[in-house]
Parts: sequence; C-alpha cells; structure tokens
Amino acid sequence: MTEPHEGDIPDGLSAAELGMWQSFRNGTTYDLRSYDTTRNDPFAPQTWGPERSVGARTVARLLLDGPPARPGRVAALKLRGVRITGKLDLAGGRVSPYVELTGCRFEQEVVLPECHFTTLRLVGCALPRLEAARLQTEGDLHLPRCRIDRGIRLTDAQIGTDLLINQLSVGPDRHGRAIVGDGMAVAQDLQAEMIETLGELSLRGTKVGGSLSLRGSRLRAAEDRRALNAPQLTVERTLYMTEAWVSVDTGNQGTTPPYGVVYAPTPARGTRSQIFESKGGVRLDDGRFGDAVDLHKARFTMTRQEELSLRRIVTPELRFNAERPEEGRVVLNGAKVVTLIDLSTSWPGPGGLAMGGFVYENLVPYGHFPLSRRLEWVQAATPEYVPEPYERLATVMRSCGEDADAREVLLAKQRRRRETLPPAAKAWGYLQDWTVAYGYRPGRAAVWMAVLWAAGTVAFAQHAPPSMKGEEHPQWNPALYALDLLIPVINLGQDGYWRMEDAWQWAAAGLVLVGWVLATTVAAGASRMLRRG
Repeated sequence: MTEPHEGDIPDGLSAAELGMWQSFRNGTTYDLRSYDTTRNDPFAPQTWGPERSVGARTVARLLLDGPPARPGRVAALKLRGVRITGKLDLAGGRVSPYVELTGCRFEQEVVLPECHFTTLRLVGCALPRLEAARLQTEGDLHLPRCRIDRGIRLTDAQIGTDLLINQLSVGPDRHGRAIVGDGMAVAQDLQAEMIETLGELSLRGTKVGGSLSLRGSRLRAAEDRRALNAPQLTVERTLYMTEAWVSVDTGNQGTTPPYGVVYAPTPARGTRSQIFESKGGVRLDDGRFGDAVDLHKARFTMTRQEELSLRRIVTPELRFNAERPEEGRVVLNGAKVVTLIDLSTSWPGPGGLAMGGFVYENLVPYGHFPLSRRLEWVQAATPEYVPEPYERLATVMRSCGEDADAREVLLAKQRRRRETLPPAAKAWGYLQDWTVAYGYRPGRAAVWMAVLWAAGTVAFAQHAPPSMKGEEHPQWNPALYALDLLIPVINLGQDGYWRMEDAWQWAAAGLVLVGWVLATTVAAGASRMLRRG
C-alpha cells in the first residue's frame, strides 16, 4: 500500500476494508452481519468469508494514523459482525479515536501492551488472547460477553474510569491463569459479574477506586492454581461475591452491557438467582476494603488443602453468610473487622476454621445464632486450647450488654483449659466447676451457703457445747453459730465461746473452710457486677 494523503484512500484495500475506511471517517457503525442470524455468532464454528473480513494491519493503520474525519463528523472505529485477520498489534501506540467492536471475531491474539486509549469497548467478541500489560485508558475498558480462549493479561494496567467485563468467559494461558491483573489500577468500579474463568483470576496488589463486583461469577481453578488470588487487594468501597439476578429466558442480566448492570436487592419478575461459585482456593490476604466484604450465599468448593484465606484483611464489615464449605479451611488469622455479620450455618466445623488474632468489635447474626452455637464456632477454630478467641468473644458480648453470655463464654474457656491440666489440677477444676462454676455463677455459691447454713443449723441444734469461758458466754444459738462460721470476717457473737470436740470440731472447721471459699466467690461476683454497673 502507498502512503495516502489527507483524506486519500490507500491502494490495495478490499471491499470490506474500503467500507470500514469510509465508516471510520464518518464515525458511523460498519455492520457486516448476515441476514441469516445463525451465521452472526462469533463463537460458532461457521467460517466468515472475505466479504466480512478486514486485515489487522488496516485496522491498526486507522487507529494509529488514520485519516481525518469528514467535516462535521468525529472519526471513530465502530465495527459489528466483522472478522479481523492477522495479529492486531498496537503495542506502545496512542489511539485517539473512539473504539467499539461488537460481535466481532479475531483470528489471532490482540496485542496492546503500553498502548494508550481514550475508551475501548469490545462487546461479545471472540479472541484467542488479549495481551494488554501496562495498558492505559482515559475512559472505560469494556469487555462484556467476550470469549477469550487463552487468557487476558492486564498487569499494571491503568483504567481511567470503569473496567466492565460482565459475562466474560476466559480460558487459561500456558501458566494456568485466566485473567492476570496484578498491579492494575481502576479509578472507579470493576464490574466482573457472571464471568466464567477456567484458570486463576489474579489481582495481586490491584487497586479499585469504587466497588469490585463478582456477583454471580463462576471461578474455576486450573491445576496447582487458586480460583482467585488477590493478596493486597485494595477496594475503596465493597467487594461483592454474592448472587446476581438474571433473566429466566436468556440467562442475561437486566441491563445490557457495555453500559453496566443495575443491581436490585429484590428480584424482578421473570428473573432467577445465580450465586457466586468458586472451585479452588481463594486468597484475599492483607486486603483493604473501605465498606464491606460481602459473601452472601457464596459457594466455595475446595479440597482439604485449599483455603478461603482472609488473613490480615481490614474492613468495617464482613458479611459471612455463605454456604458452609464441605472441605478446606476458612482462615481469619489477624483480620480486623468492626462488624461481623454472620450466619450460624455458614461456618465450617472443627478443623475447618482458624482465627488466631481475629479482632472484631460487634456481632450481628443473620437469624437465630444461640450462644451454644457461638461457642461451637470458637471451638471449631481452636482444636487445641487457646484463650484469645474466648476472651475476644466475651469482650464483644460484654460491650453489647450481654453480661450473662459473657460469663458463659469465660466459663467455657475455663472448661477448655481444664482439659489441658494434670490430673490433680483437673480434679480441683471439676470441683470448682460443680460448686461455684469457677466463680462465674455467684448465685450458685450463695445457694451453697444457704444449704450449708441450714444443714449446720440443724446439726448444731442437736448439740449443746460447753462454754470455753465459764459463765461468760451468750445464749447458745445454733443458727447464728453456723452463720458465724460460714461468713468470714463478720463476728455475730457466737464463734469463740463454745468448745467443739471430736466430730463437731471437724464439722465446724469444714464450715469455716467452705465459708471462706464461697464467700470469696460471692464477693468476686458482686464486685464484677458493680464494676459493670
């Protein structure tokens, strides 16, 4: 082809390319779809002939150094139902015109590393691979409903506004990764709803200025890879790994991409729910989330070695009401959450939960979450006795005004600790538990004191001991004498005047000893109540 002058048409263009050239100058959509709608599916096996084909070199020429727009027009590349032959290589280039390709088919990979666009939209297109490391856009990057066989690379890409890839289907590259967006920065929202990946979705160190939505998506890990690998992810608002509402008839979302999806909390008529599913490990370690992490109805399918890892995440709100994982572990070690909103049936059983150093300030359960189930939740996270989760739970219960529940939690902690003690200490622990519940039920100690007082009164009523000081003694009163022995410190005027011998002496000593233990317990309980008051 010879170099064209301004407005000239280069030599050697095919009829299809000539039409594309003229449409570019007019800023109109160049539509090569067939009247036979069955032949317009870019994912179908049918071949598209030369009448629907343009060369990648011609497309690149238009985008990088195209002709000026006709007077009163804005140059733009808008293609529909077009087959692009050859490799479209725009590496390092600057593309000023608006680009929107709908229902197109690329025969070879699209190469866009270090390319600069204003706005790029590929809607419902078929691509072997998209290589776009360090891509920059001033506006949006849209890839909704596209099918990409060998992965997408967006490492260190800079997206000026929104990244929208709803209903995208991506296969793995040679390393088992479907989408690589490590170090990517998205100024506003990243919508990845109802996407399907066969391979790892990697978002290590990615920054999102709005929300990151994975509603209704289905992530499948490749061998030796995670389904989602996103350590140090930063989302200024909310990470959604929840359900999406789709049409019963078409399976599509209510609002047509590329213009985005409007999420409604209640289903519209004629729609059904599609939950978020992940097959493989999920890693969100060291993530920062400005509003919340929402796992409503999410399904995590893992092997025993895989994890839903939330280590050291920081978020004001964690909504954990996913389906209970059958295998694998949920790890919350070091996480910091202000409000934990959870469902009792969402947490895995013993051995499937770890939360060492997990800090939360408020508990808001979905539905009924009795204290017994909450204690099972802590026990599931501590196969070996660790006091910290019990103390954290008791602190949160107390701050919410649930003092009785807080005492039950600390009592459960003592009982778990007892199992780690040697036999003698364990026996003493059982005695403390049976008698005074380790001091966390002071009412039980008061009952014991009342029972022993009554028993002592009845017993001493059967005995009239001699005086130790001759005629200098008060009148014998078995009830006051028993109470004087049971209550330490306070003198009721009976103790010290009567000589107890033989078995009576042992009975009196026993009351004194038990009285000290029980009175101390009652006093400690009363002191705790006064401090809380």
